[in-house]
Amino acid sequence: MLEKNFSGFIFETGTDEAGRGCLAGPVTAAAVILPTHFEHEFLNDSKQLSEKTRALLKPLIEQHAVCFAVTHLLPDEIDEINILNASMKGMQECILKLKQVPEFIIVDGNRSLNAKLGLKNSFGKQFSAEEIQLLKSIPNQSIIKGDAKFLSIAAASVLAKTYRDEYMDMIHEEFPMYNWKQNKGYPTKEHRDAIRKYGTTKYHRMSFRLLPDQLELNFFEE
Repeated sequence: MLEKNFSGFIFETGTDEAGRGCLAGPVTAAAVILPTHFEHEFLNDSKQLSEKTRALLKPLIEQHAVCFAVTHLLPDEIDEINILNASMKGMQECILKLKQVPEFIIVDGNRSLNAKLGLKNSFGKQFSAEEIQLLKSIPNQSIIKGDAKFLSIAAASVLAKTYRDEYMDMIHEEFPMYNWKQNKGYPTKEHRDAIRKYGTTKYHRMSFRLLPDQLELNFFEE
């Protein structure tokens, strides 16, 4: 069973992201505040769970959470500010969306949530001075492999993964030749073979090494 709390504060939120290593689609972040009594024997790091188990847990988390938020950061923004900054910004945006201001934040990984606040970028949300100050005011702790240690981070990882998978299923209908419904945008052989054959789309991350030999790619647009 994962631990319920790190800080001792009642309104502690866990936050995590999904899709950082993909060639296409968004990086998706989530933040969750769970009630102190919440527990579930199956809840764990989303990468350790089957698709069926994640689908079971998603509505339970949403129903029982004090509050939760999910954010997609799209490829244009990822390409501009880089994937590490985009992953962190997505989690920051989720904190700002929560209906309850957290008293403490636990973050999966090894970077403080306050890293790179207020990046100036052309795409996506621009943080106001008040939002930056709010984020700076909330104490936070990064926890390596936190999604396998604390319930709220695990819950965030499940929401980030399931919401991102739903997004990839949706854009699969627009570009079925890449089979995103199956590979979710990850660098599988099938996905890379499709990039070689059809070129890239508006959903591909052009700052990534899409092919091992990185040939000049065509841009596919309907």
